[in-house]
Amino acid sequence: MSDSKDKRIPVISVVGKSDAGKTTLLIKLLPELKRRGYRVATIKHDTHGFDIDRPGKDTWRHAEAGADVVAISSPTKMALIEKVEREMPLDAIAERIQNVDLIITEGYKRGDKPKIEVHRAAVGGELLCGPEELLAVATDEPLDIDAPCYDLDDAAGLVDLIEARVLAPAGLVRPGSR
Repeated sequence: MSDSKDKRIPVISVVGKSDAGKTTLLIKLLPELKRRGYRVATIKHDTHGFDIDRPGKDTWRHAEAGADVVAISSPTKMALIEKVEREMPLDAIAERIQNVDLIITEGYKRGDKPKIEVHRAAVGGELLCGPEELLAVATDEPLDIDAPCYDLDDAAGLVDLIEARVLAPAGLVRPGSR
Protein backbone atom coordinates (compact mmCIF):
# COMPACT_ATOMS: atom_id res chain seq x y z
CA MET A 1 0.00 0.00 0.00
CA SER A 2 1.16 3.52 -0.70
CA ASP A 3 1.62 5.41 2.59
CA SER A 4 4.79 7.37 1.99
CA LYS A 5 4.28 11.09 1.45
CA ASP A 6 7.34 11.26 -0.83
CA LYS A 7 5.97 8.51 -3.11
CA ARG A 8 3.32 9.54 -5.63
CA ILE A 9 0.27 7.36 -5.98
CA PRO A 10 -0.16 6.23 -9.61
CA VAL A 11 -3.05 7.89 -11.45
CA ILE A 12 -4.85 6.60 -14.54
CA SER A 13 -7.83 8.14 -16.31
CA VAL A 14 -10.90 6.48 -17.81
CA VAL A 15 -11.95 8.72 -20.70
CA GLY A 16 -14.40 8.63 -23.57
CA LYS A 17 -17.18 10.47 -25.29
CA SER A 18 -20.44 11.22 -23.53
CA ASP A 19 -22.52 8.04 -23.05
CA ALA A 20 -19.61 5.79 -24.07
CA GLY A 21 -19.74 3.94 -20.74
CA LYS A 22 -16.96 5.49 -18.64
CA THR A 23 -18.79 5.05 -15.34
CA THR A 24 -19.90 1.54 -16.33
CA LEU A 25 -16.31 0.50 -17.02
CA LEU A 26 -15.03 2.13 -13.84
CA ILE A 27 -17.54 0.27 -11.69
CA LYS A 28 -16.41 -2.99 -13.33
CA LEU A 29 -12.72 -2.26 -12.64
CA LEU A 30 -13.21 -1.37 -8.96
CA PRO A 31 -14.48 -4.77 -7.71
CA GLU A 32 -11.68 -6.55 -9.62
CA LEU A 33 -9.04 -4.28 -8.09
CA LYS A 34 -10.59 -4.74 -4.62
CA ARG A 35 -10.69 -8.54 -5.11
CA ARG A 36 -6.94 -8.41 -5.73
CA GLY A 37 -6.36 -6.49 -2.51
CA TYR A 38 -5.84 -2.94 -3.77
CA ARG A 39 -7.07 0.25 -2.12
CA VAL A 40 -8.41 2.58 -4.78
CA ALA A 41 -9.52 6.22 -4.89
CA THR A 42 -11.58 7.74 -7.68
CA ILE A 43 -11.84 11.32 -8.87
CA LYS A 44 -14.76 12.36 -11.07
CA HIS A 45 -14.14 15.35 -13.35
CA ASP A 46 -17.24 17.52 -13.73
CA THR A 47 -16.90 20.44 -16.12
CA HIS A 48 -20.39 21.73 -15.31
CA GLY A 49 -20.03 22.20 -11.55
CA PHE A 50 -21.71 20.11 -8.88
CA ASP A 51 -23.24 20.28 -5.43
CA ILE A 52 -23.06 17.39 -2.99
CA ASP A 53 -24.45 19.33 -0.06
CA ARG A 54 -28.18 19.78 0.51
CA PRO A 55 -29.82 23.13 1.27
CA GLY A 56 -30.90 23.38 4.89
CA LYS A 57 -28.50 20.69 6.18
CA ASP A 58 -25.99 21.73 8.85
CA THR A 59 -22.94 21.49 6.56
CA TRP A 60 -24.72 23.58 3.92
CA ARG A 61 -25.53 26.16 6.57
CA HIS A 62 -21.86 26.24 7.67
CA ALA A 63 -20.78 26.98 4.08
CA GLU A 64 -23.53 29.55 3.57
CA ALA A 65 -22.40 31.32 6.75
CA GLY A 66 -18.87 31.65 5.36
CA ALA A 67 -16.86 28.47 6.04
CA ASP A 68 -14.32 27.98 3.26
CA VAL A 69 -13.87 24.30 4.12
CA VAL A 70 -16.55 22.09 5.63
CA ALA A 71 -15.90 18.52 6.77
CA ILE A 72 -18.47 15.98 7.83
CA SER A 73 -17.47 12.81 9.61
CA SER A 74 -19.21 9.66 10.80
CA PRO A 75 -17.95 6.30 12.07
CA THR A 76 -17.95 4.96 8.49
CA LYS A 77 -16.94 7.84 6.19
CA MET A 78 -15.71 11.40 5.91
CA ALA A 79 -16.23 14.13 3.31
CA LEU A 80 -14.50 17.43 2.78
CA ILE A 81 -16.11 20.25 0.82
CA GLU A 82 -13.82 23.14 -0.10
CA LYS A 83 -14.66 26.32 -1.97
CA VAL A 84 -12.13 27.03 -4.71
CA GLU A 85 -11.50 30.11 -6.84
CA ARG A 86 -10.76 28.06 -9.96
CA GLU A 87 -10.65 24.43 -10.97
CA MET A 88 -7.88 22.59 -9.13
CA PRO A 89 -5.32 20.74 -11.26
CA LEU A 90 -5.60 16.96 -11.12
CA ASP A 91 -2.16 16.60 -9.52
CA ALA A 92 -3.16 18.97 -6.70
CA ILE A 93 -6.26 16.88 -5.99
CA ALA A 94 -4.31 13.61 -6.20
CA GLU A 95 -1.70 14.92 -3.72
CA ARG A 96 -4.44 15.22 -1.09
CA ILE A 97 -5.37 11.55 -1.37
CA GLN A 98 -3.55 9.13 0.92
CA ASN A 99 -3.53 5.48 1.93
CA VAL A 100 -4.45 4.04 -1.47
CA ASP A 101 -2.52 2.12 -4.11
CA LEU A 102 -4.11 3.65 -7.19
CA ILE A 103 -6.19 6.68 -8.18
CA ILE A 104 -8.57 6.31 -11.13
CA THR A 105 -10.14 9.39 -12.62
CA GLU A 106 -13.28 9.50 -14.69
CA GLY A 107 -12.61 12.20 -17.22
CA TYR A 108 -9.55 14.44 -17.54
CA LYS A 109 -9.22 13.49 -21.21
CA ARG A 110 -6.84 16.43 -21.75
CA GLY A 111 -4.66 15.44 -18.79
CA ASP A 112 -1.24 13.84 -18.96
CA LYS A 113 -2.09 10.58 -17.15
CA PRO A 114 -2.19 7.17 -18.88
CA LYS A 115 -5.68 6.63 -20.23
CA ILE A 116 -8.12 3.83 -20.82
CA GLU A 117 -10.45 5.13 -23.50
CA VAL A 118 -13.95 3.71 -23.64
CA HIS A 119 -15.20 3.40 -27.22
CA ARG A 120 -18.56 2.03 -28.30
CA ALA A 121 -19.69 1.53 -31.89
CA ALA A 122 -23.09 3.10 -31.08
CA VAL A 123 -21.38 6.34 -30.00
CA GLY A 124 -19.03 6.15 -32.99
CA GLY A 125 -16.41 8.49 -34.31
CA GLU A 126 -12.69 8.80 -33.83
CA LEU A 127 -10.91 8.10 -30.57
CA LEU A 128 -10.30 11.13 -28.37
CA CYS A 129 -6.71 10.14 -27.57
CA GLY A 130 -3.68 9.33 -29.63
CA PRO A 131 -1.97 5.95 -29.16
CA GLU A 132 0.88 7.56 -27.19
CA GLU A 133 -1.62 8.62 -24.49
CA LEU A 134 -3.38 5.28 -24.24
CA LEU A 135 -2.83 2.53 -21.76
CA ALA A 136 -5.65 0.67 -23.54
CA VAL A 137 -8.99 0.98 -25.29
CA ALA A 138 -12.08 -0.77 -23.94
CA THR A 139 -14.35 -1.32 -26.93
CA ASP A 140 -17.17 -3.35 -28.42
CA GLU A 141 -15.75 -3.36 -31.95
CA PRO A 142 -12.42 -4.22 -33.59
CA LEU A 143 -10.14 -1.20 -33.94
CA ASP A 144 -6.98 -0.86 -35.99
CA ILE A 145 -4.85 1.16 -33.58
CA ASP A 146 -1.45 0.92 -31.96
CA ALA A 147 -2.75 0.33 -28.43
CA PRO A 148 -4.05 -2.72 -26.57
CA CYS A 149 -7.80 -3.26 -27.06
CA TYR A 150 -10.03 -5.05 -24.57
CA ASP A 151 -13.68 -5.97 -24.55
CA LEU A 152 -15.84 -3.59 -22.52
CA ASP A 153 -16.56 -6.44 -20.08
CA ASP A 154 -12.94 -7.62 -19.65
CA ALA A 155 -12.26 -6.04 -16.27
CA ALA A 156 -9.83 -8.82 -15.32
CA GLY A 157 -7.77 -8.28 -18.48
CA LEU A 158 -7.68 -4.53 -17.96
CA VAL A 159 -6.63 -4.95 -14.32
CA ASP A 160 -3.87 -7.36 -15.45
CA LEU A 161 -2.65 -4.55 -17.73
CA ILE A 162 -2.93 -1.94 -14.96
CA GLU A 163 -0.89 -4.21 -12.68
CA ALA A 164 1.79 -4.78 -15.33
CA ARG A 165 2.08 -1.24 -16.71
CA VAL A 166 1.14 0.99 -13.75
CA LEU A 167 1.29 -0.78 -10.40
CA ALA A 168 4.36 -3.02 -10.95
CA PRO A 169 6.63 -0.12 -12.01
CA ALA A 170 5.53 1.68 -8.82
CA GLY A 171 6.34 -1.41 -6.74
CA LEU A 172 2.68 -1.91 -5.81
CA VAL A 173 1.67 -5.31 -7.25
CA ARG A 174 0.11 -7.53 -4.62
CA PRO A 175 1.69 -11.01 -4.46
CA GLY A 176 -0.81 -13.57 -5.68
CA SER A 177 -3.26 -10.85 -6.66
CA ARG A 178 -4.48 -12.76 -9.69
